[in-house]
Amino acid sequence: QEQLVESGGGLVQAGGSLRLSCAASGGIFSLVFMGWYRRAPGKQRELVAGITSGGSTNYAESVKGRFTISRDNAKSTVYLQMNSLKPEDTAVYFCNVRRGFGGNYWGQGTQVTVSS
Repeated sequence: QEQLVESGGGLVQAGGSLRLSCAASGGIFSLVFMGWYRRAPGKQRELVAGITSGGSTNYAESVKGRFTISRDNAKSTVYLQMNSLKPEDTAVYFCNVRRGFGGNYWGQGTQVTVSS
């Protein structure tokens, strides 16, 4: 069973930065997608950023220019660098990993709180 270990959440003031990390236990082989979703209070879960095995990235409109997703294949780890954070970025952030054989896995979630 795949395990995703997330870290990096916390409390930060508006305008500050945080970096989230997510390490996948199953290694880099067959990984086709790594990404971050978030769920804010009272809202549905949304895709924040994703990166494919080929390196293509996509971002939610609300985070473009502020967030950067990257991956370290040697460590089977995906990162989300979050700059210029806003109070509306407050949410639980979830790592998501998909494998070529159809596996779809989620991390336990990490809280990000941005104070105004």
